[in-house]
Amino acid sequence: MHISASPRHPARKAAATVAAAVALSIALSGCASGDSGPGTQDARTPAASATGAAGQAQDDRCGGRSTDSGAAVTRSADIDIDAPAEQVWDVHTDVVRWKEWQDAVLTVERLDSGAFSSTSRFRWTTPVPASEFAPADTLTITSGVKHVESGRCVIWEGPAKGKAITIDKGTHLWIFTKTDKGTHVHTQESWDAPLLDSLQGADRDAVADMLGGGLEVWLQALKAEVEAPAN
Repeated sequence: MHISASPRHPARKAAATVAAAVALSIALSGCASGDSGPGTQDARTPAASATGAAGQAQDDRCGGRSTDSGAAVTRSADIDIDAPAEQVWDVHTDVVRWKEWQDAVLTVERLDSGAFSSTSRFRWTTPVPASEFAPADTLTITSGVKHVESGRCVIWEGPAKGKAITIDKGTHLWIFTKTDKGTHVHTQESWDAPLLDSLQGADRDAVADMLGGGLEVWLQALKAEVEAPAN
């Protein structure tokens, strides 16, 4: 990752910004533990593939809504799961059980009751590892569903707040498509924050690649949970 100095953005400030953004991408994308255990597979595994905005799937909207293509950081990823779309959907939208199959989810709670719907809200926490520039932190993410079509797609957005890091708005889209062999899952995410707006060139690409890799880890975890014998 390249860090450049300028009169307006000294090297140390730029380095701190990049370090914080990378830590955030690791935390929010589900690979905060940083090891290669079962919950943190290699982001370049064949089962899932990340693409930039130009490589997003053709069907990339849910109820006319999508991620922000003009946001500071955007990424998408896809995976095929050997299970019916209804089963994949049920596991993915049972948000209170995320912590059972996602290592980076510390706590999660629904802020509403009843069936998962376009008015559902949930709050979850995820750790941010310590870095040279900041101590370990915990992010609190409050997600509000903006549109849902049961079994087919959902899009939610909301802020992520910690002691030193804040994302003003993260938008996350999920699309589930029935296939002959099961379900194709497409996901894409965008982040808006002044912290990320200051990143340029290779620094921004590095953070976006971390986000893409983390989306793959999330998809791999979803696949493992759905395809487990108990399900």
